[in-house]
Amino acid sequence: MKKLITLVFFAFMAIGVQAQQKEKKEPVIDFKTPHVVETACGECKFDLKGKECDLAVRIDGQAYFVDGSDIDDHGDAHAKDGFCNAIRKAEVTGKVVNGRFKSTSFKLLKEDTKKSNTKI
Repeated sequence: MKKLITLVFFAFMAIGVQAQQKEKKEPVIDFKTPHVVETACGECKFDLKGKECDLAVRIDGQAYFVDGSDIDDHGDAHAKDGFCNAIRKAEVTGKVVNGRFKSTSFKLLKEDTKKSNTKI
């Protein structure tokens, strides 16, 4: 009987250890100097879940909503070149905290309008 109780005890311990969720570690992203990142509407272009169009950045393939700059601070989001229709580049400083990018500076870069003038 002691062996059976001991076996049941260890079985429950093994199940309890496996049932614990592993804590996801947030990547350490802390841009003290300006970095160029992709930026667009998180819902429209980066497939983030949200309730309305919100500014987001993509860093190393991972998208984050932005705090410290608003989508409407940079023109009409629904224009042809707006954040809901195009992925743009921005120079940013800030860090990721609780899954959101806390921006201390956000400068939208001008689009490269140069077109190739090569003749065939």
